[in-house]
Amino acid sequence: MPGNVIELKNLAKTYCVGETEVRALRGVSYNIANGDFLAIMGPSGSGKSSLMNILGCLDRPTSGEYFLDGEEVSTFDKTKLALIRNQKIGFVFQSFNLLSRTTALENTELPLLYSRTNVKDMAERALASLAAVGLKDRAHHKTNQLSGGEQQRVAIARALLNNPTLILADEPTGNLDSTTSSEVMNIFKSLNESKGMTIVMVTHEPDIAAWARTRIYLKDGLIVREERS
Repeated sequence: MPGNVIELKNLAKTYCVGETEVRALRGVSYNIANGDFLAIMGPSGSGKSSLMNILGCLDRPTSGEYFLDGEEVSTFDKTKLALIRNQKIGFVFQSFNLLSRTTALENTELPLLYSRTNVKDMAERALASLAAVGLKDRAHHKTNQLSGGEQQRVAIARALLNNPTLILADEPTGNLDSTTSSEVMNIFKSLNESKGMTIVMVTHEPDIAAWARTRIYLKDGLIVREERS
């Protein structure tokens, strides 16, 4: 589907730390096309986390506009933002964020727990999601029986469960060795190329950013450079 999945217009974010104002974002305007694979890079304090939090509807901008899938989500209240997060965004974090002592299948099913999906459909959808990341045969293994790479693949499967508009990956290979990192990045690449999934990833590692089609570099709350593969 052509068009932009994300449109940012003069996005600014200011935090108050004591009596000091910290301008984390200083007017970011940028469009992300449907089906793009974008890496966001920049030094510590450049605004990467602030931008990611706004993209993930975990925070709202101080000013400016954020359109996701044609909706101006920057104006939504907490309840509507929670709904958007559940229905349209899949999250993958550096620390996996899996529940211990539960199976890969149970972890993958989590986004459906508060929906009206019946138990059989939940299991079928979760198994299909695990199959997409090559882990169907590990569905009933508990998380402590899985390697770091397998745990991150479970996290990706969970992110895919609701067929999201957007996958946000925050340092997804930060806790993995180089071989396992390549395996995980291959999954992202495949999801992007074969399924047309839009992926936005924050990373500080140039070799990981190189997997993306587009790279933007932040400095002092502004986009200072863009590269396309």
